[in-house]
Amino acid sequence: MDVFSRFQLMEQYAAASYCAENNNSPGTQLSCHVGNCPRVDAADTTTVLEFEKYSTPGTDATGFVAVDRTNHLIVVAFRGTASLLGWIIDFRFNRVPTTICDGCGAHQGFWDSWLSVRDAISNTVRDAVTENPGFSVVCVGHSLGGAIASLAAADLRNAGYNVTLYSFGGPRFADAALSDYISNQSGGNYRITHTNDPVPRVPPSWTGVVHIRPEYYITTPNFFPVNPNNIKICSGSLDRECNAGWLWLDAISHGWYLDNIGLCFPIIDPS
Repeated sequence: MDVFSRFQLMEQYAAASYCAENNNSPGTQLSCHVGNCPRVDAADTTTVLEFEKYSTPGTDATGFVAVDRTNHLIVVAFRGTASLLGWIIDFRFNRVPTTICDGCGAHQGFWDSWLSVRDAISNTVRDAVTENPGFSVVCVGHSLGGAIASLAAADLRNAGYNVTLYSFGGPRFADAALSDYISNQSGGNYRITHTNDPVPRVPPSWTGVVHIRPEYYITTPNFFPVNPNNIKICSGSLDRECNAGWLWLDAISHGWYLDNIGLCFPIIDPS
């Protein structure tokens, strides 16, 4: 599977994380009742863990761990913000130390959200890897979910797993030390942005949080099909040639990543 085709599949896994049927009934086939994840629907994919914010008080961590037997994947997916609680978490700007690397800090809200599900996800991934030898582990997420997925990927890599990260429209979440550490980990980081989506530009850079590298920037306007020629790669964590170069905001662009990524939850806060 080429990189662009993998982007399409992972975008659909991120879209599936917004669908309530994938957040509260483990052991079931993944699906998107609104029809925006046909490749996921068509795959033999069963959830082995489903979690939602209601079972993790004080956080907004929602998503699933699934085994995709068609594409030989173990997928850890995190939903984006879909609640007022998520807004509160997203805008808790202070940084806190992490256990990912020495001297590395993260945005507190995102770190707390990851901690709330870390043990359950780590144990589930361990069992899934044991039961499915040769399957690849991927972490995916959109918006808030992209930030949590980035932290999850880093921690799982530290535990010895070869994890590929796909983050769509994620906000800044790491200090410079953590950004460098994750950017240099093996496994592959695909931080995907879209035109002038405002979310990758929050929290503001003056708060001391930055992105990981590199950035895969979709230049296609909202609602238009994307092809590989519409994706530009920027190597910096604050590259004005890509999403960071916009000076005005377009909240609609946050919901359009290869398709309508949040269609299962149409009233999504832009974060």
